[in-house]
Amino acid sequence: MTTVDTTAVDPGALEGRGLQAVLVDMDGTLVDTEQYWWQAEASLFAELGHPLDDTHRAHVVGGPMTRVIDYLLGVTGLQLSPAELTVRINERFVELLDGGAPLMPGAAELLALLAEHRIPAALVSASHRRIIDLVLKNLGDHPFAFSVAGDEVARTKPHPDPYLAAVARFGAQPARCVVIEDAPLGVEAGEAAGCPVIAVPSVAPIAAAAGRTVLRSLTELDLDLLRAVVAARV
Repeated sequence: MTTVDTTAVDPGALEGRGLQAVLVDMDGTLVDTEQYWWQAEASLFAELGHPLDDTHRAHVVGGPMTRVIDYLLGVTGLQLSPAELTVRINERFVELLDGGAPLMPGAAELLALLAEHRIPAALVSASHRRIIDLVLKNLGDHPFAFSVAGDEVARTKPHPDPYLAAVARFGAQPARCVVIEDAPLGVEAGEAAGCPVIAVPSVAPIAAAAGRTVLRSLTELDLDLLRAVVAARV
């Protein structure tokens, strides 16, 4: 597991009534990998004789692999086991990601903000550990104390388990941990965990709602907003 030195985390950040931690989704939120997932799925299914089009894309974006696999097998009727298809999609994705994925707009500034203010942060993704470690390796320096992978929890997004696991590991309170997500299923997971959510839609639209802030990009995110969404909840 890729980690950073947690002694660099400001111990005072977990005290008081303010912001305790920031929990960041990976695909489509931090790094522009959604295009790679779609390319992996579309190219593989085309080779197998089942071309996909953009009408399918909204159904797979931001989803856990199990849900994506169930959907794709259901709509195509491909005679392949879920386990084998999972392996083949992941392998194709790793090939496409070999040179690294570009950061989403504002992501570099977000990472710098978290590091500068020593805000406890975790990467929480529905992707498997192998994929997360590859992305973090290509990312280089980062402020994440730890990461939570989709294959490390009993139920991944849209269930709250990944975010609850991260909150518990910090010894924090859900209402004081801000979730940053790009996909509806991830937003659902963060809200089910009891966290304030900042949504930055990448492919599928996300409507504003109580306890949820919707931005056009991470470039609109700053420390004042992170603190404000927590202050509105506690």
